[in-house]
Amino acid sequence: MVKIFPNVKLRCAHLLLLLSQFPFFAASYHDYADALSKSILFFEGQRSGYLPPDQRLTWRDHSGLGDGWTVAADLTGGYYDAGDNVKFNFPMAFTTTMLAWSVVEFGDRMPPPELRNALVAIRWSTDYLLKTVAQPNRIFVQVGDPIADHNCWERPEDMDTPRTVYAVEAPNPASDVAGETAAALAAASMAFRASDPGYAETLLRTSTRVFNYADSYRGAYSDNANIRDGVCPFYCDFDGYQDELLWGAAWLRRASNDDSYLNYLQNNGKTLGADDNINEFGWDNKHAGLNVLVSKEVLESSKYSLQSYRASADSFMCTLVPESTSFHIEFSPGGLIYRPGGSNLQHATTISFLSLVYADYLERSSQTVNCGEVSISPSVLRQIAQRQVNYILGENPKGMSYMVGYSSSYPQRIHHRGSSIPSTKDHPQAVHCKDGSVFFNSSDPNPNTLVGAVVGGPGEDDVYDDNRVDFRKSEPTTYINAPFVGVLAYFAANPNTGS
Repeated sequence: MVKIFPNVKLRCAHLLLLLSQFPFFAASYHDYADALSKSILFFEGQRSGYLPPDQRLTWRDHSGLGDGWTVAADLTGGYYDAGDNVKFNFPMAFTTTMLAWSVVEFGDRMPPPELRNALVAIRWSTDYLLKTVAQPNRIFVQVGDPIADHNCWERPEDMDTPRTVYAVEAPNPASDVAGETAAALAAASMAFRASDPGYAETLLRTSTRVFNYADSYRGAYSDNANIRDGVCPFYCDFDGYQDELLWGAAWLRRASNDDSYLNYLQNNGKTLGADDNINEFGWDNKHAGLNVLVSKEVLESSKYSLQSYRASADSFMCTLVPESTSFHIEFSPGGLIYRPGGSNLQHATTISFLSLVYADYLERSSQTVNCGEVSISPSVLRQIAQRQVNYILGENPKGMSYMVGYSSSYPQRIHHRGSSIPSTKDHPQAVHCKDGSVFFNSSDPNPNTLVGAVVGGPGEDDVYDDNRVDFRKSEPTTYINAPFVGVLAYFAANPNTGS
């Protein structure tokens, strides 16, 4: 139980007042339900493979239909990670985990049609991920030559670049991709348990097998000589594979309630660095998410053998609060969470997601977070999250939404091949590799609206120029949107929680 200081009510009130000092820009009502619907729709624009008759973004068409033929495997389906036409399994698996976690935590608060759409989005990825691990002791980790792809600007429907398949076979390591794939399949098994128990069982059974590969052959997939040049510098494992082992085990524990995974988390936390880099969460670093996920058992089931994970989760939350002595998250002048490196909104969406999940865990166990002389309540964490959501949706110095298709002002020139080139319906002739340069260099708005796409967004100065060339700011990614689905589901059901 967290110690509560006598003056906690006064300090919490002061903290709420302090948080309210971040600038408000064009404060207005936000249609979180509309944003939720659009955030899920975005994934239909990222689809690879045969598109179904009910495809809603009709400017897209079939693509990547021969993926896997060079290795005698069916690797069609899945998602393109961003504005290019490559299927990178490491961030795709993380995207899937976050979509599934969104449903696990907030699915009961989604309108039924959007819950269905979210499950469809998850299954589009899990069906593909199941194909990538269908062969014993072999895992396919990527489809598409990224160098050749990035040297072209063409629609996925016209791809004529090499669809190189990158695979890792035992005893070579792929603990990061396999561990994240195991997490994705386990989390998705929970999402599908009520609606499709047979599919859920397949996902969980496969997750167990894939995790065994990850744990048996330890190491980073990008350390394999036959993989490195294809995945680096795009989605190298920069932060080590150990966090994915703990992350995969944590999700298998959550999905199966199997004590062997509880023991794994207890016995391997220190050796696999559970206490390292605890303030990061994204496609490459799972530490903050791991600690929040595992803390559920401490907070709600009194599994005090996992207390170190809860302590790390608490420490992470304290970094978000300006009055805390451990506060060190940077904010832009307009109030956006900022971290260096580009695609900044990935940090805003993942941190907002973790804040809301942890707030729920704390509330259900009637606890708070002790940050020295400051105590953080669930309502404070929700207010932090809502500030970020509202910034993304338009309460920012530019007065524009960073979600395409939401509100009357949003990015028109996103860094996205399919969106920026006329569709096959409007321009049936093929647009080959360099033919698309005229569209890339055009100052015109993109002809196809990728509804729901959240772009990389502004940096530390709140500046956004709506420039297709500036991919760090104008390119959307699946792993920016995936956690945002859960965040928007929460606020669609509780719009006034953070006010």
